[in-house]
Formats: sequence, structure tokens, C-alpha cells
Amino acid sequence: MAGFRSLARQVRDPRSDLALRRYSLRKCLERFAPYGHRATWDHLCERHDIEPEDRAPDPVRLMAALDELEEARAVWLAYEAQFAQRRKREKHDGLRRPGTFDDWHRRTWGGNGVARCDDPAVHPTEPLAEVLRRLIAGLESGPGGACPVCAEKGIVWRPDLSQAPWSGPVCRGCGIVVPRPVLTSEAMERAKRVRQRELASVA
Repeated sequence: MAGFRSLARQVRDPRSDLALRRYSLRKCLERFAPYGHRATWDHLCERHDIEPEDRAPDPVRLMAALDELEEARAVWLAYEAQFAQRRKREKHDGLRRPGTFDDWHRRTWGGNGVARCDDPAVHPTEPLAEVLRRLIAGLESGPGGACPVCAEKGIVWRPDLSQAPWSGPVCRGCGIVVPRPVLTSEAMERAKRVRQRELASVA
């Protein structure tokens, strides 16, 4: 099975037909898709003016989409390297059992769904790399009361997410499933109260 870099080379290969190059870009999203496969594809298509079902898109636009994806992947891989070094130090110091922060990170290893958007059509509009930088800054600065990507405080608890974890806080501003480690317990409780008010209003 081809890896991300091999697929990226296929996207760049001017000798390949455009349908294959587009297919290779879609396959790249099976290796790295910060918002999830469908939402990341929708994001790239919107930002680079590619018709989602176009089998022969403009190669310049295709390359621009790949460049954005590669820049974001570089940001995430650098973060994962730092994370691995931290865990190595912690294990050396006797901290063998990972905390809840590490539980979240384990589910997103490789960058798939790290800023998952449960609705593929609702996602941040900024470049992927910038979104990941903001998310990482939020993870490194500790729990807060707002979405680390868009600073929106309107976060609502959703018990019916389409993938594991099957419930969690969702940002109403940019659409990401907010990683629990970046939210304070007060922010989590506030998100659950918003959900309860929504349910009461439709009852």
C-alpha cells in the first residue's frame, strides 16, 4: 500500500493523466486528513476552486491543494515528534500510565481526524497548517473556555457523532469536534447545558 509521500509524487507527476493525479490526492487523505476524509476534501476543493466531482481538475489547482496538505502534515509530524519525545522522558521518569491527554492523542495518531468535523460541509476556512498550529498551541497552553481554532465560546455537546468518540463538544463557529484536553471542566459543563436547553426548546 502506497504511503503519503509516494502518493504525493503521483499527484505531482505531469506524465500521469489528471484523473489518476486527482485519485492520488484523494488517497493522500486516507493517510492524513485533519478534518476527516470527506471534510478535508471539501475544504481543499473550496480553497482551491476544484469541483469535488471533477475527474480532470486544473493541475495547478491540484498542486496547490497538495501543497496545503503537505504543509499541514509537516506541522503535525513535528508536533508528533515532540509528543513522542515527551512521552519518552515521562517513561524514563517513571510515569508509565498515560493521562487523558494521551488518550485523545492516541486516537489521532498520524493526523487523521485531529480536528475532525462531524459535518463534512462545516469546517474552518483558514489554511490547514494554520488551523493545526492553533490547535497545537491550545493543546500546549492547557485547558481553556473556547475553541482553540476560532476562539468561539459557543460549544455544544453532541451525543450523536458519526465516529468514535461517539459524543463530544462541537464548536458552533468552525465545526470541529473540540479535543477534550483543551477545554476546562467548566467549558465542558457549559456545552452540556447548551445541549440540554436545545432539547428542552424542541420538547
